[in-house]
Amino acid sequence: MNKSYAFLALLSFTTVLGSCSKDDSTPTATATVTNLTATVNGAQQVPANNSAATGTFTGTYDSNNKQLAYTVTFQGMTATSAHIHTGAPGVSGAVAIPFASVTSPITGTVTLTADQATQLLNNGMYVNIHSNTYANGEIRGDIKKK
Repeated sequence: MNKSYAFLALLSFTTVLGSCSKDDSTPTATATVTNLTATVNGAQQVPANNSAATGTFTGTYDSNNKQLAYTVTFQGMTATSAHIHTGAPGVSGAVAIPFASVTSPITGTVTLTADQATQLLNNGMYVNIHSNTYANGEIRGDIKKK
């Protein structure tokens, strides 16, 4: 009879241990890294121009730390200022991220606000590079998800 009680006690103990397992159904937050790109030229400038200058924008946005890391290259012009603006394709907008340098390649990392991140991920930002010839912007590239 003692063996029966011992067996029942062991069975109860293993049942309790089995019910204490980790609940894997709770989702965990994971960072999403979004690759971004833009072709930069005078045709995208508002208004468009026939500048022969060209460039590229490549970047990544990490939703975990809210950081945009970018590289902008350009050739065929002498830049006087450069930055990222808010604004949909074909629409001029305000400067959102000024660049510290206007020497190609321009690289940097910046932490975005929630509003900036939303605009960036929904085709609402563009790169703009200015020159003395085109003071309002010589070349532009609308930033898009890759």
